[in-house]
Amino acid sequence: MQKIFLPAQHSPIHGLDHATCYRALSAKDSRFDGEFFVGVATTGIYCRPVCRVKTPRAHSCHFFPNASAAEAAGFRPCLRCRPELAPYALQQNLAHAIWHRIASGALNFGGNMQQLADHVGLSTRQLQRLMQTHFGVSPVELAQTARLLFAKKLLQETDLPMIDLAYAAGFGSVRRFNALFLERYGIAPSRIRRNTSNRTNLNNQSADAITLRLAYRAPFAWDEMLNYLTGRLIAGVECIQGSGPQRFYLRSVNLSHGDQELIGWYRAAHLQKEQQIEVQVASQLAPILMILLDKIRQQFDLDANPNVIESHLKLNPLLAPQCSATPGLRVPGAFDSFELAIRAILGQQISVAAATTISGRLARGFGTPISDGFIPDSARQDITHYFPRAAQLAQNKVTELTQIGLTTARAETVLAFAKFAADGGLDLAPGIGLQQAVEQLKTVRGIGDWTAHYIALRALRFPDAFPSGDLGLQKALAKQLGQEKVSATQLQLEAEKWSPWRGYAALLLWQSLSHNP
Repeated sequence: MQKIFLPAQHSPIHGLDHATCYRALSAKDSRFDGEFFVGVATTGIYCRPVCRVKTPRAHSCHFFPNASAAEAAGFRPCLRCRPELAPYALQQNLAHAIWHRIASGALNFGGNMQQLADHVGLSTRQLQRLMQTHFGVSPVELAQTARLLFAKKLLQETDLPMIDLAYAAGFGSVRRFNALFLERYGIAPSRIRRNTSNRTNLNNQSADAITLRLAYRAPFAWDEMLNYLTGRLIAGVECIQGSGPQRFYLRSVNLSHGDQELIGWYRAAHLQKEQQIEVQVASQLAPILMILLDKIRQQFDLDANPNVIESHLKLNPLLAPQCSATPGLRVPGAFDSFELAIRAILGQQISVAAATTISGRLARGFGTPISDGFIPDSARQDITHYFPRAAQLAQNKVTELTQIGLTTARAETVLAFAKFAADGGLDLAPGIGLQQAVEQLKTVRGIGDWTAHYIALRALRFPDAFPSGDLGLQKALAKQLGQEKVSATQLQLEAEKWSPWRGYAALLLWQSLSHNP
């Protein structure tokens, strides 16, 4: 067990001082969940600011910007509030972009510091210094904390065998997992599983599925999220089932893992009372759970802080009514960046409904059919294919694509983008700016400003991306202004006021076309 090292009581992150953090802790304020963690000197345990235990005295509290810093100081994670459930604190800078890569497994399964440093464009020494400066710990310590917390999550929420659990969390062996867990937390993994009181998820487990939960910062406009996705679903690849508050999203999954290609499915449902998303995953996807859950977090924008975003957008009288009408509105992301990008290309200059029809034809015509037994029986009619991979689609000919209803020019763009993605064009370096990303996308012939910004917004997760050429956005702004129409230039100028959350403003404007507060 590590000895507790108590840091100076100073700003942990975002300029928050000790007094501000303590007030947020005392109020159990969910707006700060994931923004900082509190270590309690009298217990040696660190918690999320929303933990429901009795608030400790201020002089016993020491605040940290991340879980790794708390563990480096010798604190153990709370078994009640479970720090591994906290939403991420997202910042648009290089250090946080690298941290996110590490937290989602960049140093697991053969990944190493040199590879990460090369990808970022830094030396290993510069990488070490950057992480130490921003987070107070090394990249290796960040990776170890991420592995341990993810393993703890699996221990408390699943009944995976220890060998599968250790491997899914990024450990090379069960022995190494057991030793590090005991050294860091002072308790054997098996005792965590035996002592876990909240085993409700295990009641939902089956032999062919793993059930996990992902937390978010409330509120969450789940219905609006599903409504947006409903009109843009790729038939045969994804679907929405159920009705009312019981609606859920389900899709096929086809991901590479080393030399293997793992296939399966996942299902996401909303647990509003718990402020969580319940995810069921095909058991054969267990080796890539860490990567898979990170993709799901991005697809449903679970790390957004709606209170911060809306407090900024509500300052604009054009957006304030819609903010109040749909609190917790998020930007629907993408499970697969290439898939979303192709869907965006198919939607160029045609209606949403027409693009949805053609995307379904493309999936059925060029994707891989799903064999019996790989999808739940209740979804067999809706989920029939895996979306084609970039290299797979790039091997086709223009004439083959025109047979599903594409023009020759559009088919050429699809194939050019498939080759671009297969060559790593979508694998952007951490910390790259929005304009750089847009310009890189526009190097593909047929990709203009609208398509590039739409891909940057939904697939590459740039919150300030804004497709000002979108006719729907122009129509929505004209409606708000009481004008007959506005130009892309007018829209762009108006959107300057909404930065750095222009992407969320775009969702509010799209939403206003179907819902007028």
